[in-house]
Amino acid sequence: MSTQEPPLGLTGSGVSRILHAPGPATAPAEIVALFPLGFAERAWRLRAAAGELRVHREGFDLFDFPGNARLLTFDLFRFVDRLAKKYGHGAIDAVVSANEQFGALAAALLARRLGLPGTDPLAVLACQHKAYCRDRLQEIAPEANAAHWAFPYTIGEDAKLGLTPPFFVKPVKATFSVLARRIDSRADLSRHLSFAPHERLIIKRLVKPFNDAFVALIGRPRGYAVDAHWMIAEQPLAGSQLNLDGYVCDGEVRVLGCVDEIMYPGTDAFARFQYPSRQPVAVQARARELAVRIMRGLGFDHGFFNIEFIHDPATDRLAVIEINPRLASQLADLYERVDGLRVFDMLLELAQGRDPARLPRARPTAGVAASFVWRVFDGNPPPKAKAEAERWLQQAHPDALLMQYHKRGAGLRREYKWLGSHRYATLNLGAADENALLARYREICGRLSWPAAP
Repeated sequence: MSTQEPPLGLTGSGVSRILHAPGPATAPAEIVALFPLGFAERAWRLRAAAGELRVHREGFDLFDFPGNARLLTFDLFRFVDRLAKKYGHGAIDAVVSANEQFGALAAALLARRLGLPGTDPLAVLACQHKAYCRDRLQEIAPEANAAHWAFPYTIGEDAKLGLTPPFFVKPVKATFSVLARRIDSRADLSRHLSFAPHERLIIKRLVKPFNDAFVALIGRPRGYAVDAHWMIAEQPLAGSQLNLDGYVCDGEVRVLGCVDEIMYPGTDAFARFQYPSRQPVAVQARARELAVRIMRGLGFDHGFFNIEFIHDPATDRLAVIEINPRLASQLADLYERVDGLRVFDMLLELAQGRDPARLPRARPTAGVAASFVWRVFDGNPPPKAKAEAERWLQQAHPDALLMQYHKRGAGLRREYKWLGSHRYATLNLGAADENALLARYREICGRLSWPAAP
């Protein structure tokens, strides 16, 4: 536990925000981007290269050496203190992050320290602590909640279970579906929670910064005792998944749209995210209504968010899987292709206290778009694309956005154990309709020599 008290001014319920009208053109905005990885790193890099921004990158890669070695000593409050001193000279226009693990909370804390628009840290904590979020959801929208039970991952063999298997288990604080899995028996749970000493150390260090902040700002003041190092078991939820993206501007909840989350058959692993959603209009309308009620109920009054829902067509029940208090950066590109929404520009506008709705839209380039995910499940290293195939992709499909995440060695083995698969690449693509989209995808799979998802 951190011995530091939270910096002054972090325990309030929110701050009023004045949205600024557009002014005359000025120098490029100067921003602090926290833990900018993957799609977010690309977005800020491109804008900086075009002279639109001055970007100060802070943070490290949680999952690659040597950056992840910083986990051994990382303290969230000290990190924010250092950045507040470094950037407290008044030249910074915005603090941004699309990172789930540390970035969203660090950005909320730092923005408040610098006097800049940002999400209330208490609302970030309420979303990210899965057990606390479930408890709050029971008050706000019980019809969309799931029965749940929180417990230490060191639970004994003879301890009483709070739910009867089968149930879905995941960490109270996690990211990228780490250690999330369906449990069908007590023996299954014991196997899942069997960790080597070095794995226990990694788990503790991944969660400790968040837990320090939660205990200081919510747990200790309100007497909430569920540790963020614990696990949470939830009743199984059946149906098809959809992701709702939105933001809150000056207290008004606005929805960008709903994206279908399509799985590899027989797994909980994403195969692709497709927009627009094919869910019935009535289901999407209910998701929008729930999003407004939930975000207001959690005190989320400023910033981007996304909520994962699951709809059971047999019962017509719509339930919440989880709530994330940040932009879903992998999906931002889909809205630009179909709706012309420059989502990263919208994020930047909101972080500067301006209304993103004022931004002009780009010309849409597709009727449907998707982010395809390549995975391996057999424990072996993934196939690599040949250089000539990558050059072909750039020439034949210049709008295609390919991101690769190949791992080897201990990192690969740990990913298989903790996630059950290895995501080695994603491909964002658009087309006039779904048939044309899937045809493009299969052609690219063939040229890269990578298997198409069933």
